[in-house]
Amino acid sequence: MYIGLDQGTTSTRAILFDKDFGIIHEARREFKQIYPKEGWVEHNPDDIWQTVVEVLEECKRVADSKGEKIEVIGITNQRETVVAWDAESKRTLYNAIVWQCRRTAERSSYLRKEYGTEIKRRTGLVVDPYFSATKMEWLIENVPDVKEAYNKGTLRFGTIDTFLAWKLTGKHVTDYSNASRTMLFNIKTLDWDDELLSLFNIRREFLPQVVDTAQLIGYTEDGIPVASLVGDQQAALFGQTAFQKGDIKCTLGTGSFILMNTGSDLITSEHNLLTTIGWKIKDELTYALEGSVFITGTLVNYLIRNLGFAKDSSELTELALQVGNNGGIYFVPALTGIGAPYWDPYARGLIIGLTPGTDKRHIIYAAFEGIAFSVGQLVMLMEKESSIKVNTLKVDGGVSKNNLIMQILSDVVGSVVERPVNRETTALGAATLAAMALGIVDKKKLQEIRKIDRIFTPKQSREEEFGKWKQAVNRALSWES
Repeated sequence: MYIGLDQGTTSTRAILFDKDFGIIHEARREFKQIYPKEGWVEHNPDDIWQTVVEVLEECKRVADSKGEKIEVIGITNQRETVVAWDAESKRTLYNAIVWQCRRTAERSSYLRKEYGTEIKRRTGLVVDPYFSATKMEWLIENVPDVKEAYNKGTLRFGTIDTFLAWKLTGKHVTDYSNASRTMLFNIKTLDWDDELLSLFNIRREFLPQVVDTAQLIGYTEDGIPVASLVGDQQAALFGQTAFQKGDIKCTLGTGSFILMNTGSDLITSEHNLLTTIGWKIKDELTYALEGSVFITGTLVNYLIRNLGFAKDSSELTELALQVGNNGGIYFVPALTGIGAPYWDPYARGLIIGLTPGTDKRHIIYAAFEGIAFSVGQLVMLMEKESSIKVNTLKVDGGVSKNNLIMQILSDVVGSVVERPVNRETTALGAATLAAMALGIVDKKKLQEIRKIDRIFTPKQSREEEFGKWKQAVNRALSWES
């Protein structure tokens, strides 16, 4: 049996797979979200570690009850989130600063103006508080314990994959997919970039060794191999068997993340998409174009919990279907700023077009459109940048269960939207990469076992609504600046 350990933004999950990657068991633990100030987001890394211990132990007990053993663990993780610890005391030095955190927005705006072009040339990334570099810089400058470890030379930084690999195996490592999200890694030279390290005042010895995405890293205390580290979105790309150039997937979870496999071609975006590393496995280096939508599942929860529109997502969908249109309402889901292609941390959510005839059903429908339009815009840009026509968009994640949103998405991109039976593609990607590292499976086997749940095909044009939604986005930009 194999374990895909998925350390996410709001919970930690371990999924136990059988030899054919059927799901045997899922162990899940949520952990506290910490909001010290407006726009700041933190996690307690010790809480995260405790959830990891618990979910792994639960999966081991299930395997033992079936007379099976765990052959390998693959780790996938929320990307960009940064943990700092002391190599001597082995103590974490501050809360993890989460990818959603906007505390470095002002610094990022300055860096984008002064160094943005050069940083993008080296890293493939648009300067934004989203990425790890400014988080590390902030920790060094603002946390006395981090500064002390810096001066002693015992400081260690890592994204969540690195932190968990260190806790499980004692190794200070990351993989190419996660390294490429730090804004410190040169995706052309495949090494930490000395000029960027100097810019952010980060010493090379504080950063992990970069290893292949599928590679034996070490063993847990009870002897289980850990053989893959991979960022969650790249894991989903792999788990969706998007192995060919032009294959594209969208994970609709807390946010939405669209990745297109561009093979060995490093495509520099002219429309503020990101160029990132999908995976590196021995001599195979796969690049990807990526677009990020910060708010997706969060918006569904917002409609339920904050606005009180329904008791659950199913009721939201029922209400939206009762009206079947947006009633002239447009919803821009920029609750924590807006990602690609605008990259505006000062944008804010917007509902526009209210009239005396508007009711909550129109707002729900408009919110669903806002999710689909945000994704569709990025898919269209990827087609333009890559000169590859998207025929099939592979979807996964919790929000992909919503048939109405998936239908709107198919309409707006004008292509097939394909949802697999196993929507746990992130954990699946991590587990399959780990199994590949040990020579247990290959890509052909993974393609054979993938099954389709439902296919959505375009049913109507949404060009007019999409155009008006983009006008609404322009009104939401720079609201807080």
